[in-house]
Amino acid sequence: MRPIQTLTALALLSLSLATAQSSNAGTIKIGAITSLSGRFATFGAMQQAGFKVAIEEINARGGVNGQKLELLLEDDASDTNKALNAAEKLVNEKVPVVIGAYSSGITKPLSQYLARVKVPLLVATAIDETITKPGNAYTFRVNNQSSVYTRSLIAELKRIGGMKTAVVLTSNDAFGKSVLTDATRLLPAAGFTVLSKDTYDKGLTDFRPLLNRYKGQNPDVVIFASYEEDAVALAKQVRETGLSPRIIAGIATGFALPDFLKGAGSTAENFLITMVWNADVKYPGAASLNTRLKAALGGEEPSQHAAQSYAAMLAAADAIKRGGTDPEKVRAALESTKLNTAFGPVTFRDYAGYQNQNSVVGLITQVQNGKFVTIGPASAATGKIVIPKK
Repeated sequence: MRPIQTLTALALLSLSLATAQSSNAGTIKIGAITSLSGRFATFGAMQQAGFKVAIEEINARGGVNGQKLELLLEDDASDTNKALNAAEKLVNEKVPVVIGAYSSGITKPLSQYLARVKVPLLVATAIDETITKPGNAYTFRVNNQSSVYTRSLIAELKRIGGMKTAVVLTSNDAFGKSVLTDATRLLPAAGFTVLSKDTYDKGLTDFRPLLNRYKGQNPDVVIFASYEEDAVALAKQVRETGLSPRIIAGIATGFALPDFLKGAGSTAENFLITMVWNADVKYPGAASLNTRLKAALGGEEPSQHAAQSYAAMLAAADAIKRGGTDPEKVRAALESTKLNTAFGPVTFRDYAGYQNQNSVVGLITQVQNGKFVTIGPASAATGKIVIPKK
């Protein structure tokens, strides 16, 4: 795994040079908050790459209404209080919109604060259902909510057929709890018996007692929802314990990172991973976007988080183009957003909060020969599922 400090430093240097070049040219400032340090720094680096590529693209086309965009990027250090301090700083800078953050646990209080001060927030990666439910008039989510991942996975499991039992293990935080709630509601409705449903606290490194219990239950399906280091540990310890269901699935986040493939190596093979963007998606411009994101990451493979952040920046620029730089007018412009991007379409619909209505179907990928291959839905598939014989 490439050291996050090195990756972030390179990206920050590039961003600083671009900002310095534009700071005297009458720029429009856009605020963003993500985790450039702390436990979510890998995801923050992905978001930063997405912002950078989008701003370069927009400014190369002449900017917005004749002015270049300038990104004011704040590090929340993977901490809620620091994110709120960063938001206050950006509000004092008079930014018309803020994009962020990465983590659901950080993004929800951020959305509540920005609603109070009447500055729109574009959510790019946080998936907790409650961020937009009941929602507020100032929060717009570009990415999908957690139920999309779980619902899409269960639909794929039904399509495969022949499976009736499942266990679910998630991290004990906003993201994990949201997935656990979705899974334990949707699995029985799809005809599955949930044999175990567990959460684990941050810092747990030995999952073998849980995995050995699951082995004794002999489930058809094992579903995990975990962050980066935990995803790798789970994959390795599944092999160590001999747990061998027909399907092992990871719900996005840590499992959707290229670093999961590196860290887990051969133990990740055949995992089903839910995500909403992959390098092989069929959206126009997706291949070019993947290439540009990879360059912004210094040669590292991008994840869906980078593509989501790219789309969020495009949505912010589009709203400013139509509404100007007054936060209230930007908010109103976001309501009528209609964009086609290399991430996919972006159109917000107000149903208990403003959610991108086009982020309603998740991709099902499978790790095959060390790469994410999209195997579902059929309209997006570039490969076929492989189910190892027990």
